[in-house]
Amino acid sequence: MTSAAAPAALSGAAFRTRHILCMKWGTKYGPEYINRLYAMVRRHLSGDFRFVCLTDDSTGIRSAVECLPIPPLDLPAGIPERGWTKLATFTKDLHGLRGTALFLDVDVVITGPLDDFFTLPGEFRIIHDYKRPWRITGNSSVYRFELGAHLDVLEYFRGHFEEIRRKFRNEQAYLSDFLHQQGKLQYWPKEWCPSFKYHSIPPWPSNYWRAPFVPAGARIVIFHGECNPPDALAGRRNRRFRYIRPATWVAEHWHE
Repeated sequence: MTSAAAPAALSGAAFRTRHILCMKWGTKYGPEYINRLYAMVRRHLSGDFRFVCLTDDSTGIRSAVECLPIPPLDLPAGIPERGWTKLATFTKDLHGLRGTALFLDVDVVITGPLDDFFTLPGEFRIIHDYKRPWRITGNSSVYRFELGAHLDVLEYFRGHFEEIRRKFRNEQAYLSDFLHQQGKLQYWPKEWCPSFKYHSIPPWPSNYWRAPFVPAGARIVIFHGECNPPDALAGRRNRRFRYIRPATWVAEHWHE
């Protein structure tokens, strides 16, 4: 655990404990992703916070991180939870956590200050969809909410799973639509959470001589679809004929 945040009783009802939440399950991401994510948060978030990793395996994760089990989604037998797992953050009593939670995917790279992610007004904040900005869908690599404030997200999901699975491709599409219908959905300023894929890689053909860069105003660079941070650092993409030079700036940020 980090240096413990002061109990709410010491600073009045207005005090909200700040939590960083992340998830790690399976073997795709090793403990180094969690350890580096913690280190980046510590460098860019002032003051006290609790860093919580919901995981099925805490092996190798640094002691400053609180490792807790991923709550079950209670889906019908035989239905894989993959694609819906983040909805577990809306469990009624998430291990007794109280306060404001900022959820971060484990493969993001933090390049700027994080304090404003907790102070920007709004009931629920998420990244706006990159590719189709006319849609309401958010990208759930970074979202913020009050713990225990949106219990109906998971309750409705459990009671209408078959309908939701037919209508929505994944958890972020359902989550965005559900909270939009309630008038609670808001997006981060677009420059805060750029996409490495869409905003960092120079356009063709300049990608052959220009290296990927940190977009202006970026605070958290999102890696989705093609690269993860070590791939970007090495100049690798997982699609043929999509060349990139090494993103050397990743090494400046993605470390313990």
